[in-house]
Amino acid sequence: MAKPAQRQRLRTTLSIIAVCLFPIVFYYMSPYLIIMGATEGLIAGDALFFAGLFLTSLVTGRAFCGWLCPAGATQELCSRVNSRQFNGGKRNLIKYLIWVPWMAIVVLMFLHAGGVKGISPLYQTWNGISVQNLPSLIMFAAIAGSIALFALVAGKRAACHTICWMAPFMIAGTKIKVALGLPSLHLTADKTRCIGCKQCTSNCPMSLNVTEMVQKGDMANSECILCATCVDICPQNAIQFTLGRSKQTP
Repeated sequence: MAKPAQRQRLRTTLSIIAVCLFPIVFYYMSPYLIIMGATEGLIAGDALFFAGLFLTSLVTGRAFCGWLCPAGATQELCSRVNSRQFNGGKRNLIKYLIWVPWMAIVVLMFLHAGGVKGISPLYQTWNGISVQNLPSLIMFAAIAGSIALFALVAGKRAACHTICWMAPFMIAGTKIKVALGLPSLHLTADKTRCIGCKQCTSNCPMSLNVTEMVQKGDMANSECILCATCVDICPQNAIQFTLGRSKQTP
């Protein structure tokens, strides 16, 4: 396992790369392209990506959010300006109010098109590149700018808690892996080591009350992105990254 400083440097490096690649991979995360493809009976690249998020979450949970997501990385950069915690609470439910009707629309569009007629991984891209002309640049700037503005105004990773249409795929996968007892990446804690310094809580990118989770002996949380910040900042090594079966229920 990587040493704390090395691991967080790696995460920072991957986050910067993700932000730089955002204009290229933007369409593969688009909530609209999947609908466009469905109207033609085509499984577009973003549909394949969302399916991949679900499948990988059966092993890695929401680690994509913490290590590779361009939108999440953009918000973390914004937290250097506004580091105020964003406690989701009931607002965490907003993303499901977006996701359910969105998925219903996708299914209805496929049905209207007569079912699945083909797969188009590079649908609406230019040789796989998303931002290819002025309209696509404007669309990218509007969405990426909105995500950044949300974080700047509301606090750390506010969009991840509330409006992210990708998170439910991974949350569903996480719940399934725990229910089936699949070996997976997760956090464990030894509450006897905890000294209540609350460094884990104050530094959590998702504004979770990690100290409380440790003291309860239950590290499962559907908003946890497995960034390992709490693992690496704990002075008592009370929290650990573990690959194996989890008995916890997120």
